[in-house]
Amino acid sequence: MQVSKLGHAVIKVRDMERAEAFYHDVLGIEISARHESMPMTFLTLGDHHNLALLAVGDEAPDADRNAPGLFHLAFRIGDTLDELRTARDELEAAGVKVYATIDHVVTKSLYLNDPDGNGVELYVDGSDVWKTEPQAVAQGEPMELEL
Repeated sequence: MQVSKLGHAVIKVRDMERAEAFYHDVLGIEISARHESMPMTFLTLGDHHNLALLAVGDEAPDADRNAPGLFHLAFRIGDTLDELRTARDELEAAGVKVYATIDHVVTKSLYLNDPDGNGVELYVDGSDVWKTEPQAVAQGEPMELEL
């Protein structure tokens, strides 16, 4: 067997309406379908679905940050630092806190949490040096994203 690409991710959320508002209204990911009998919403970035949300209810416990499981989802949002600045400003206007801005060489990234504490990275490509230096993907330093 040979896996050819990552197909989709499913994340657990407490409140579907709140999660849909974040992923659709704030991040702009289109909703492709809603399951008829399960509390599940499917979102698309061009495929049948790339992300799904599964509501587990308000009583679900917080995940331990150090426990095994998903660390974050990463979404490419463009190619330029101007696009990254615009995204930062739109997030702040929507009341979403960006907790880190990192220069990974291959990407320039914003880090934030969704309403349920799931990690989200929004990035623009920084360099294709990884094609000749694969170790470049393991780099990262805080950066200032000036106006």
